[in-house]
Amino acid sequence: MSAAIEVKYFNTFILKKIRDNIGLTENPIWNGSFGVPSDLTGGYPAQPAVTETDENWIIEEARIRGGFNNTSTDYGAKAYLVEEEPAGYIRFNALIYSGIFNSRTGINNTNVFSTADEITRATDPSNGSIQKLYAEDTNLYIFQEYKTSQALIDKDAIFSAEGVGTVTSTNLVIGVIQPIPGKYGISQNPESFAVYGYNKYFSDKNNNVILKLQGSNIVEISQLGMRDYFRDQLNSLNLGATTGKVVGGWDIYNDQYIVSTQQDDRGQRSVSYNTLSFDEGVQGWTSFFDYRPDQIFSINNKLYTTNSDGLYKHYSNLVPRNQFYGQDFASSITVIFNPEPLRSKTFSTLTYEGSNGWSVSSLISDQTGKDNNGNTTSYNFTTDSILVVPSYYEGEYAYDSNNNVIVRANYNLAPPNGFGTYDPPVPRFHAGFDRKENCYTANVVNNSSATSGEVIFGNVISGIKGYYTEATYVTDTTTDPGGIKTLFSVGSKFDSNNGY
Repeated sequence: MSAAIEVKYFNTFILKKIRDNIGLTENPIWNGSFGVPSDLTGGYPAQPAVTETDENWIIEEARIRGGFNNTSTDYGAKAYLVEEEPAGYIRFNALIYSGIFNSRTGINNTNVFSTADEITRATDPSNGSIQKLYAEDTNLYIFQEYKTSQALIDKDAIFSAEGVGTVTSTNLVIGVIQPIPGKYGISQNPESFAVYGYNKYFSDKNNNVILKLQGSNIVEISQLGMRDYFRDQLNSLNLGATTGKVVGGWDIYNDQYIVSTQQDDRGQRSVSYNTLSFDEGVQGWTSFFDYRPDQIFSINNKLYTTNSDGLYKHYSNLVPRNQFYGQDFASSITVIFNPEPLRSKTFSTLTYEGSNGWSVSSLISDQTGKDNNGNTTSYNFTTDSILVVPSYYEGEYAYDSNNNVIVRANYNLAPPNGFGTYDPPVPRFHAGFDRKENCYTANVVNNSSATSGEVIFGNVISGIKGYYTEATYVTDTTTDPGGIKTLFSVGSKFDSNNGY
């Protein structure tokens, strides 16, 4: 039966059961009394079977300062605060600090919060709740939903009549809280925070921007070519029944800030996400990645991420390249050819310098103006596009003795469908990229329908027409899978077509 015990002193104790009584061998109950179970490496040793019931229980002191085999404690100080109706109250914009830990004397007051001392500091409640704290040197950075502030640690500021501030030492733990210029906060995404050196990176969903805090200055790094992208991505989080998050971390291996916008952080994990990196060296956003991390962090010059399956080390030579979380992906690079912007051109070839294994999945011209199709509610635009340009090996083929075409993927088939080897002693040809002087070139085959006003049109011509084109280079799946694929430069041959 249960009993009510009146507690009159601060020195309280907890009675815990540590073993069950089931079976011939009694098993420990791991409720925080000892730690790691015995079946795990470094666990607490297994407990032998006992018959005395008093050995099935332990007494544990509730205070942090309690120690093993210490001398018996006295009654301690009597409680001096009585609440008739005790109720908790959350101050979402306030800070509180405890006593200190003195390693020399062994005095640990980190669990002491005396109501007799002034141990609280509060920020402006209109700026929302405190989401993140970060201590640097003798400064404490406070990230609220709508504001970022800086508090002095173990010092305070004295202002002259002219408003000039002077920092002075004081016994205050948390001194003056100084707002950082700019109406920027971390919203409710503290998981986006990352730090390297004196730079702090985080997201602000309320303003739909990605920020860098350097000293007392906040810079919108999302403005560096990605303003519209992050405006749409961050604005789409937390829509409907989903709960989105923004995961951030510093990649010390490549000196990049990695941020992942994720539409849902629970339940279905197949929903949309985008992971990309910001490079301080080029002051721009450099790459998208095909993985969805739960956490991002760096240790000993190595980058690690986690997901629901475990911990992963990046840039490892023990796994194939372009493999994330056990799944293979292709690398792609999209470039725009826009020479002589005011002239209509015909782009007839594509070239690149680099390693074998690159193809072109698409080459699309600029859009024409929308034309009416005889229906007042229907307006359409047209573009020129091409057939896929295979890589050097994926587009390779040869002729057998009967003049039948055999593609490289079927070389090893037995005759007459193949040569019985991957290395047939016959001339080879390339339908896609061909290698000339260690440069890969390919003709552009038009795959477009005829449009009004064209003299030579559609797929009867080589090349595509437009003021500019957008080309996407992609790694193939046959050339040295998991190996290095380099791309140094790209190009295209073009001629003026005078709009026809």
